[in-house]
Order: sequence, then C-alpha cells, then structure tokens
Amino acid sequence: MVFHQVRNSPTGAYSYILGDRDRRAGLVIDPVVESQDVLLALIGDLGIELHFILLTHTHPGSDRSALALRNRAGGVIVASADCKTVVGDIQVQHGEYLAFGDEIVHVIGTPGHTPCSVSYRWRDRLFTGDTLLLGGCGDAALPGGDAGRLFDSVTNRLFMLPPETLVFPGLDPNGRTVSTIAEEKASNPRFNGRSRDAFVTHMSAAPLPAFPKPKAQT
Repeated sequence: MVFHQVRNSPTGAYSYILGDRDRRAGLVIDPVVESQDVLLALIGDLGIELHFILLTHTHPGSDRSALALRNRAGGVIVASADCKTVVGDIQVQHGEYLAFGDEIVHVIGTPGHTPCSVSYRWRDRLFTGDTLLLGGCGDAALPGGDAGRLFDSVTNRLFMLPPETLVFPGLDPNGRTVSTIAEEKASNPRFNGRSRDAFVTHMSAAPLPAFPKPKAQT
C-alpha cells in the first residue's frame, strides 16, 4: 500500500498519492499546482505508474492543474459527471468505483460546496475535498453552491460511514492532517446539534473565512 499526503504550506491545500506497490499502479487526488514537483518526485521514487488523477470538485481554471500533471506524468483525469465544464477523461457518478492495480476507490457524490463535488473512499480513508473539513466545511455561497445539499451530503452520506473512517480534507489552514467520521459527527461545529434549516441559516448568516486558494496554472 502506498499513501502520501502532500501539503502546500502557503495555501493549506492537500494533494494525495495512493498506490498499489505490488502492481506499481497509483493515482493522485486533487493535484495542487505548487505541489506538482513534489508529487512527480514521489511518483518517480515509488516507481508507480499514474493511472488516475481524481478531482473532488472544480472551480473555474482549477482543472488546469490536473491537465498539467497529466501532461507530465500520464494518467486520465476523473471528475464528477455533474462537472459540465471540466476537462476530464472519465466522468463518474455516486456509487461507482475505480480500480488501480488490486485497489479500489469508491465514488461518493457530495454536492453542495459545488454542484459537482464528490468524495472518494479508499480502504479506511475518506478524501473529502472541500465538502467536509476538519471542524468545518466548504462554503456554499459560490455560484452553484447549495447549503441544503451540502448538509444532506455530509449528514446522509459521509456521516453514515463507519465511525472509525479516517477523514482527509482538501485543505486546512492550521496544518491539521486527519480526523475521523466519529470525531466530526460529534464535534464539528458546523453540523453538531443543527437541523438542516438551522445549518442553511447559519451558513447564510456566517460565511466562512477566506483561505488562500491554490493558483490555477496558466
């Protein structure tokens, strides 16, 4: 098994490498432009072939990072079928899965932060992008965002996973690296003790603080 979490310090954004060491097959989740040299070095050192580049969601221009990695390392770009403008080779939907070597990644549709947000589950690990953060969640105020759908995605899909499931976010400005479903369900202040209506009201009244975002490659 191969697992690497790569953090870009200025933005707090995470990229992930997963791999089957025996089959020399791997994938990257949410490649950050500023982290690409590190990702490429790790892929080379591990001796794995990059099969997939998974996107948990897209913003205008953000798919360029995935295109840049594909051009340098190969692999195919995977994004939600609801990402109408993304440059992707494969579009996936909730309930589908991807195989690389003898490993399987499951697709969980989690719209709300964006219409095309998805999370990926691999073994005991969940990669949530900006949908579920450690002690928080992504904004839903951008075009296409929907706080009600975000609440449903987290509470009806992610919080239904086994409590020991490890949660790896798309970013964390404080450098925290991992949580669990049990911890987020019990203590995440965005969701804990709130009904759907209360969550929607809260998100509208108290927008999330802005974090530096990974730059789109030009």
